[in-house]
Amino acid sequence: MAWNEPGGGKDPWGGNRNNEGPPDIDEALKKLKEKLSAFGGGQGGSGGNGSGASFKAILPVALVVVSVVWGLLGLFQVDEKEQAVMLRLGKYSETLGSGLHWYPPFLESKVIVGVTEERQYSTRGLMLTQDENIVEVALSVQYNIASAKDFVLSIRAPETSLKQATDSALRHVVGSTGLDGVIATEREQVAVAIAYKLQELLDLYSSGINVVTINIADAKPPNDVKAAYDDVIKAREDLERLVNEAQAYSNGIIPEARGEAQRLREEAEGYLSQVVSKSQGEANRFSALLAEYKKAPEVTRERLYIDAIEQVMSDSTKVLVDTEGGNNMLYLPLDKLVSQGTSGTPARSSETNNQLIDRVANEVIEKLQRTSGQAQGGRGR
Repeated sequence: MAWNEPGGGKDPWGGNRNNEGPPDIDEALKKLKEKLSAFGGGQGGSGGNGSGASFKAILPVALVVVSVVWGLLGLFQVDEKEQAVMLRLGKYSETLGSGLHWYPPFLESKVIVGVTEERQYSTRGLMLTQDENIVEVALSVQYNIASAKDFVLSIRAPETSLKQATDSALRHVVGSTGLDGVIATEREQVAVAIAYKLQELLDLYSSGINVVTINIADAKPPNDVKAAYDDVIKAREDLERLVNEAQAYSNGIIPEARGEAQRLREEAEGYLSQVVSKSQGEANRFSALLAEYKKAPEVTRERLYIDAIEQVMSDSTKVLVDTEGGNNMLYLPLDKLVSQGTSGTPARSSETNNQLIDRVANEVIEKLQRTSGQAQGGRGR
């Protein structure tokens, strides 16, 4: 039965209710306030002992709840690209990698730093080159965190130190390089030198920053002299183009000339070998002929004479012979004799011109010998 029904049970606000009217709100609030005061350690006889017992019963539960909340507050997650620098009472304790970790709150604190992600810083400024020209350079620095401990604890404002070190390294390198080198010819070398100098300064500060690369976005002279310098760049490009064209022509003509020289050299070596071999053959033939001449001088001399006459007459079509003791010249038309020999018999048609010339020469020699014999016989009579 409900307490507010007629004849119901005990009123939770205290006392029995036999009437059906609603409870007195002011009275209920007053009794609730008294109970809370008694729970908080109010004075009195039996009321004080009851509140103390209630506090002792609730205290372990409250301690457990506070311990659980304190433990949960110490849990934290470190991502793969991060590291956590742990400080115990403000002093460095350790560096934690990726994963789930716990630390005692209020005794330790943590600073989580992204170490693998690349960060970027850009700057632009006017500076003086080695040849005392003003140049405007815009560059960007890509970097990451090499040491989370140094990045958090060694320098109060590491990124500010990075900016100042970048400006110092940029002016140092540009001040040691000419205008042409910074703008055009040595831009990559300048970027590498800036990165090296910047890393050297950051390591000196123990900043924990690692310079990945330096990109020179723009390098140009001031606007007042830009037109004149553009003319210089164009002239340099034309020079480079002409040099490349000349080099291409040289690369095409030199191998051809070398090949021609090699061909002439090989032909000369072949001619030399031919002449030497021919000379050696002639010398060997002369030596053999000399041996035969010593054995039969008359026969050998006659044979040499006939060979010489044969060689001379093979290149001539007409011969004039001056007979000894006579006043008439003998005319021998060898071309006619050769043509007659070729049309004489079918068997002769198969002979070559050289064979015909040899045969006609032999006939001429025989006629000369007969003519010479007849002349000598007439003088004898």
